[in-house]
Amino acid sequence: MTPQPRQTAASVVLEDLDHICADLAEDLPRLAGKRLLVTGGAGFLGHYLVQTIVHHNRSQAPADRCRLTVYDNFIRGVPAWLRSLSSDDLQLVEQDIVQPVPEELGHVDFVVHAASIASPTFYREHPIETMDANVIGLRNLLEYARAEADGGRPLEGFLFFSTSEIYGDPDPASIPTPETYRGNVSCTGPRACYDESKRYGETLCVNFAAQYGIPVATARPFNNYGPGLAITDRRVIPDLATDVFADRDMVLLSDGRATRTFCYIADAITGYYRILFRGRPGEAYNIGTETPEISMRDLAETIAAIARRDHGYTGRVVLGVSEDPHYLTDNPNRRCPIIAKAREELGYEPAIALEDGLGRALTWYAENRG
Repeated sequence: MTPQPRQTAASVVLEDLDHICADLAEDLPRLAGKRLLVTGGAGFLGHYLVQTIVHHNRSQAPADRCRLTVYDNFIRGVPAWLRSLSSDDLQLVEQDIVQPVPEELGHVDFVVHAASIASPTFYREHPIETMDANVIGLRNLLEYARAEADGGRPLEGFLFFSTSEIYGDPDPASIPTPETYRGNVSCTGPRACYDESKRYGETLCVNFAAQYGIPVATARPFNNYGPGLAITDRRVIPDLATDVFADRDMVLLSDGRATRTFCYIADAITGYYRILFRGRPGEAYNIGTETPEISMRDLAETIAAIARRDHGYTGRVVLGVSEDPHYLTDNPNRRCPIIAKAREELGYEPAIALEDGLGRALTWYAENRG
């Protein structure tokens, strides 16, 4: 038997993009000759939202390619993956979305609003900026869509990224959690800047859809991970990957019993684009996986086992305590979605198993440690 070539970060990304485009084979043709605006395109979600379009365009005739505009404030610079993209149909614009949408944008057919700080470590450090992007930035884009409609050029689709954090810490009877659950959320706690601004953002979307006919629908992501999520992001999987490649013990700053389901980013991206193309205006959709719901301790042990097999890792999993007294404040004990609505209305069906996704993520982190 011929040995299979060892995967690289580039081969993981290419395989993921092929998976996404194949899954969206019935949807991406809607972008033929159209314009798409992605805000926050230099971030984690932007990593595959943007590259999916560039990848799809390569197989299209020039007249059928989507013209993509990326807005980002590039506060951390333009990432290498984005600089490396070469396409006449891709325009990068340094634009802070809390500022009015510039007239130079012209008409776009689709909007994806993904500009937000999503890591708890960083949104707690920048609460006002977090709220501004989720409220003022969204309002600017919705007003743009309204003006376009008033001018006889209505948008065909608008996607707002909310979060599963709008559910707060659900009561046990509401886990797994459906979109109809109203939430158990603190409006003053250390996570409130993110949770409550996303909740208000959803209210804006519902009312702009009802009052002005804006075709805006909402995604509620559940714990996405994979290529594009910077190893310095300070969420759990990047933190554990940091320990792997430093070959030190994985330290969990908790008792390790909290549980989550984790959705690999290639599966999640197909869900997001399906909301953009198929979602009902004013509606929200959980995007994630229903199984396995895994404890943080078991997640760390799984990552350690993969890292020992593929990367020569020698550390172990240990428990610790954060120096931050509010590190676990308002942190949900369980997070698990019901995705029946997305499955039935959008045809969404995640397919990448957790161990496979974690292996791909570690392969990518092996070459992306900055």
